[in-house]
Parts: sequence; C-alpha cells; structure tokens
Amino acid sequence: MGILGKIVKSAIEFNQKLNVKSKEVNAEQREELRKLLDQAKDTAFGQYYGFQQILESEDLIGQFQNSVPIHTYKSMNFWWKQQQKFPNITWPGQPEYYAKTSGTTGNKSKQIPITNEFSESMRKVGISLATELPNFNVPREVFESHVFMLSSSSDLTLHKNGHLEGEISGINIHNFPDWYDYFYCPGKEIAAIDDWDERLQKIVEKAPEWNVGSAAGIPSWVLRVLQAVIKHHKLEYIQDIWPNFSVYVSGGVAFETYRKDFEKISKKELIIIDTYLASEGFFAYTIHPDTMAMKLATNHGYYYEFIPFDERGVNEMGEILEHPKIFDISQVNTKDEYVLVVSTNAGAWRYIIGDTIQFTNLTPHEIKITGRTKFFLNVFGSQLSEEKLDNAIVQVANELDVTVNEYMVAAIKDENHKHQWVIVTDNDIDNKKFVNLLDENLKSKNNNYKVARNKTIDKVELRIISKADYANYLEKTNKQGGQVKTQKVMKAEKMKEFLSFFD
Repeated sequence: MGILGKIVKSAIEFNQKLNVKSKEVNAEQREELRKLLDQAKDTAFGQYYGFQQILESEDLIGQFQNSVPIHTYKSMNFWWKQQQKFPNITWPGQPEYYAKTSGTTGNKSKQIPITNEFSESMRKVGISLATELPNFNVPREVFESHVFMLSSSSDLTLHKNGHLEGEISGINIHNFPDWYDYFYCPGKEIAAIDDWDERLQKIVEKAPEWNVGSAAGIPSWVLRVLQAVIKHHKLEYIQDIWPNFSVYVSGGVAFETYRKDFEKISKKELIIIDTYLASEGFFAYTIHPDTMAMKLATNHGYYYEFIPFDERGVNEMGEILEHPKIFDISQVNTKDEYVLVVSTNAGAWRYIIGDTIQFTNLTPHEIKITGRTKFFLNVFGSQLSEEKLDNAIVQVANELDVTVNEYMVAAIKDENHKHQWVIVTDNDIDNKKFVNLLDENLKSKNNNYKVARNKTIDKVELRIISKADYANYLEKTNKQGGQVKTQKVMKAEKMKEFLSFFD
C-alpha cells in the first residue's frame, strides 16, 4: 500500500495546484439551477411547475421562486411516493435507492430518493474534500494506511416497489466497488452486520489486522469503537495499535462535546475535518485547519436558498412562515442564521431539510451548522438554538473539568414552568453547581433567555445519568448504530417518557 499511498498524495497535490479559480459563486449557483431545471423539465413535477418557462425567463432565479413553492418533507413526499411506482416524476427515471433518515426529530423515518446523478454529486464533493487535504499537512503515512468508515448497516432492505432502502452511509458502502476493500475497513462483510453489538465485536477482533490512518463517522459512535478497541486490547492510546492514526472526519452532529474524549485516547493531536453530509446531500466540508467551519459545495449539483431564522422567516416555534423572506447566495451575510433550502439532482425542489446554518465567511462561502429548526427551545420565549445549547454545555464542562458528550433538554409546563436538563457523564458532578453555572452561562450569553428566566421560566432542573445507563437505554430502545444521533431538544412528553426509563 505504500507505493499507492505516495501516488494518491502526489495526485491530490498535483490536482490542487492545477485547480484554477472557480467561477464567481453567484454565477456557479445560477448555472447549477439552470442545469437542474433543464434535466427535470420533462418530468411530471417540471411540467406542473413550468420548468421550461422558467428556463426561458430573463430572471431565472426570480421566476423559479415565483413558480415553485417551498416544500417540506410532507409535500415533497407526495411526489416521491409516486416516483416509487412510476418513472419521471421529480427526476428522470426511477431511483434504485431510497435513504431512510435516522429520525432525530422523533418522527417516523423519512425516505429520500437517491438517484445516480445524486450519488455522483456526493462522490465529487468527496473528491473536492480530498483535494484540500494538503492544506492540513496530513502525514504521508496516512495516505498509505486504511480508512476506517463507520456506517449504518450496508445490508439494504428490498422494498415491495423494487428499490433498496437503508441509511445513506449504508447505501454508500453498499455501492463501493470491490477494489475499495484495498484501503477501506472494516469491509463490506462487517459493514453489512445489522446488530450493532455484533458488528462492534467483529471490529474489535479484526482491529490488529488493519493499519488505520484516518476514520470517518458520527463522533459518538466512532468514539465508542475506538474506546472498545483500546479496552479490549489493553492499550493506552489508539496509536498503540494504529500508529498512523492522525485524521478524523466528523459529521452528523457537533463535534465539540466529544473533543475531550478524543484527546484522551490519542497520543498525538488529531487533524479534525468536519463535514455536512446528510441524506439529502453532501453540502459542505472543512478546507483548512484551525476551524470547524465548512465550505459550501456550490458547483456539485445543488442549488441553495436561505430563509432568515428570525421573524422574517419563522414563527416563535421555529416553523416556516406562509410567505417567508428568502435569499439566494448573493444576499446572505455572516450575522444572521438561516434555514437551509435546497434543490438537488435527487429530485428535491426548494426543500427544507430542517437545518439552520450561519455563514462564517463569504470568500469563500463557509458555514457552520447552528442546529435544527425543531431543536429550537422557545416554549417560554428563551430562543435557544442548538448551537447556544452546545456552547453552554461545553463551557460549563470545561469550567468544571468534566466530560459531557450527550445532553437533552425540554421545556415542561406542570405546576411550574421549567427547563428540564439531562446530561450523560461518568464524572462525579455537583448537580446544583452544574445547573447553576449552566443557567448563568445562558443568561450571560443570551438576553432572550435572561428575560425569560425572570418572567416565564420558574426553575431549571438537572438529571445526571451514567454512560452505562444511557447505553442501556439505547440498546433497549433499539437506537444503537453508526448513524444514530441524539435528539437534544425534546418535547415535554418525550422528556417525561425518557426520564421514566431511568426511574
């Protein structure tokens, strides 16, 4: 593998040098929209909404926004269900695969079509990420090592309509050509194991056979695998078995609440690269060190729009207004948060994914994910986004020198109005001290919360549960696996049900 690794690194560096400056981003996005409309103009969706007329308009973007309504999953799925039976509904042909979302919102899993063009777009974004690796000064030996990818099961389910279903990471692994096994682990055979505990055990047993230089996957589950490998083989650091391990590609959830635990198991400072890879697309990736911001993929088959996550675009519960203000990429700024709206070559049109983002830079356009529209704690007017909740947990944990990976919070109305917090940790934590620091942190960083605490939030309570108890909950509720994510902001009834498990 050594010679191959040198060739790969040289090719990446050469390709980076050859990369000419791309088109101006506004022109890129306009061209992406034009290509999407042209490809889908003869579909049922395209004819219904007049794609040909939009293409002939002098104001392509304005006509697109005036002609095609914003779609939620419910309205878009009306068309996608028809595409499971008939071709050429929202995209030419019929998708061979449908991605099932991991269901962080607590609702029934969604089914997102995966077209050939969509899969190719994801591959191209991955290549674009790879061409940025020289910016991180990745050691040469990493290119000569295995890539460990922790996915959901690649053993897909055959639907009665003839397509295959699974989570997006499992579909990607399922479609890997056989020669990928030369550098990819744990390999298709292990990746196809549906039972999480069985798959974890196989990975732990096979670990000495691999020379892993990099890993990719959701932080919570990658961390559990690395910790299990260390424990089973009686190691101090992960490099004691994989000496070349230097790079971790994160995604799915915010990384910061896991940083301390990753630092504990590594004898060297890891290169952390963040990605925005969802069932609906591979939208962004980190392009330089010392930041977790990600460059938006603007010429890879996606067209983006942005709804301001304030009174111009959403109500007090974070729900989209009937007629929201909406911006294209030429109109965004680094001050506001936005609800992301995408049109893609999977046949999604002006589709609200449910994520909120904020631009950290406009040259190039780099973003950070600030949360989910449904993970917005505002029942009592506190206006707390997931990012604000994450930051508060990290800062309090650092102040007390403890580790908190997972947390949950809900606004509950009973005899009092309260915020109920739950944190998962094995540290010996003073409950009262932690919750008071958390409360003070949020009041100091967010004036809306400070006002709400004085007027509408009577008290803040904290429940601490151990990692073992939380793992038992995941096992008993069948929520274990490579792509499963924690629902951080819960509704009151969901929180009461969750807490009842530990009583």
